Parts: sequence; structure tokens; C-alpha cells
Amino acid sequence: MAPEIPDSWTLCASSFNWTPEITAARRTAQDIVTGIADSVTKTIELEPGLLWRSFPAPQHAEVDALRDSLAAKGGSVSIVGASLDDFTSPTARRSPQERLDFLVPQLRAAHRVGASGVRLPIGQAGTDLLALVQPLLHELDLVLYEEIQGQQSPQNPAVAPALEAIAGLADDHVRVLVDISMLMPALPVSYLEELRRGGVPPELLARLEEDWRDPATHDAVTALLRSGQVPPRIHTLFMNLLIRFGRSDAADLQGILPLVGAFHLKFWDLDDDGGRVSQPLRDLGSLLARNGFAGTLTSEWGGHEWLQYGPTDITRRHLALAETALAAQTVAG
Repeated sequence: MAPEIPDSWTLCASSFNWTPEITAARRTAQDIVTGIADSVTKTIELEPGLLWRSFPAPQHAEVDALRDSLAAKGGSVSIVGASLDDFTSPTARRSPQERLDFLVPQLRAAHRVGASGVRLPIGQAGTDLLALVQPLLHELDLVLYEEIQGQQSPQNPAVAPALEAIAGLADDHVRVLVDISMLMPALPVSYLEELRRGGVPPELLARLEEDWRDPATHDAVTALLRSGQVPPRIHTLFMNLLIRFGRSDAADLQGILPLVGAFHLKFWDLDDDGGRVSQPLRDLGSLLARNGFAGTLTSEWGGHEWLQYGPTDITRRHLALAETALAAQTVAG
């Protein structure tokens, strides 16, 4: 028999993968998400800003309709992406109570739809809001996950204080979600091709292809950006090199694993040349198996920013690849 992942690991898919279909609006968002449960995987992470017109204060009718349609297909919700709008105007910041009031309807909607947790970017809540929201998290039995991704390694000085604050709470209702965009041994082949077509200088392209993890490559990326010579039509795409693509190793997560309850298995394409897709999964599987991890691992596709593939097929294929890579390492470890 082929090796299997532990029962304590739940493979999921994110509705984020279907962003192009949802925004095209040829079908309702509810129908699209229900289709994920019907044909891809039963456990789904939600991006409610794409799904509920009444977000960020989701109305009961919208929430109930999605919950019931998923249940009819045997589906359920893992985590709901939350939003925290900190400003009421360009200069007026919400008070701690106003920030809580903005978040509370989202927490209640997540509970109502059957989710086990909600997600915010690392550090955005801050210690004051965390203290205010903890009683409600306990009341609703929800976990608030703070997400680290891309170049936000645990050793990053901008991230470390937030991780320390979570550790200091010692509360299972406030945990960390790790996006494995942190663990990129090489850049996606399809992304490099987009940069090539977009006019990135050949010398930088060669460095990106051959020495992505070299700190000098980061310096070269920054230098081109500061020079103003990044072609305008790929400027947003280029910024992924500074934000969304990381250079960490799975071993760098060892120190924070007791705080981690979920992972995003971020992928961009499925070109596995040199193990650029599967190797981070194998490394992660070994690490998690050795440390008794329990939680969700969610397929999240970021490549729809530049690729026109169908999300259902590519997510299905990614989940199969991820399960094989993760399971193999649980046996090997």
C-alpha cells in the first residue's frame, strides 16, 4: 500500500484558487465553492471577501446558504480569511474597541458557517486586540491564526515580536499559520518565463534562475527596482520577488512549531524541475512527522496571477502531488 498522511493532518483546498472564476461571475460564488466539495476536496478554506456580498459584516442568510449547500455535498469549512480595516479615513485609525467591533461579525460568521478558525496577517491584530478578542474566541471555540509567508521568516525582525506575543499568550485559540511560500528552493518556471517576456534584463534573469537563494540576488532585485527600470507592465508581478517568494528552509520553522496549527501549501505552477514544488513538501512532511503536528494543510494556488489554467484541475493535481510527497516523508522520517 502507498504511504498515507497521518489522520491528524487534514488536506484542504482554498477557495482563493478559484478567484478568476469567482470574479468572472459566470456562476455564483456559492455554486463554485460547493463545486469544490463536490469534485475536489470536502474541506475548504474560505476567502469571504470573494464570497459574501455583505462582508465584512456577513448576513446570516448568506452564511447559512453556503453552509447548507456545502453540507449537502458532505463539505465543511476549515478556516475563514478575516479582514481588519484599521482606518476609517486616510488619517483616522480605529480605536481598539472599534477594531474589535469590525472583527466580531466576521468571527460570528465563521462560527456560523462551521469553521474552526479565522486568519489574519501576522502582527496585524496586535496585543491590545488579541487581549480583547480572546474571550470571544473561547466562547465560539475558534482559533485565530496569524499568517507568516514569503520573506516573513521566523527570524525576520519585523515578525519575531508578533511570534513572541503569541507564545506569551500560551492560548491554543491564538496560533500561527505558515504559508510555504517561505520555502522556495527555486522560482516557478512559469514566473521566470513571464519576467523574460516582460523585459527583465537577461543578467538578472540568469541570477534569478540559478541563484535565487543567494542574498546577492535580493540585492540585485532591489537595485533594479530602485533604478526605475522595471518594465511598468510587470511591475506588480516583479514585486513578488520582494514579498511573496521566500528563501527559508523547513528547518527554520523548528523553533515555532509548537505555535503552528495550519499550513498553506502555496504553489504557483506544477513544473517540478529540480524538485522546486515537491522538495519543500517532502522537507515539511519530515519535519511535521517528527514533531507530531496536528492541523490543516491547504492547497493555495497563487499562479492564477499570470496563468490561465483551470483551477479545479490544477488544484486536484496539486493535492495529489502534495499528499504523495508529504506521506513519503512521514514513512522515511
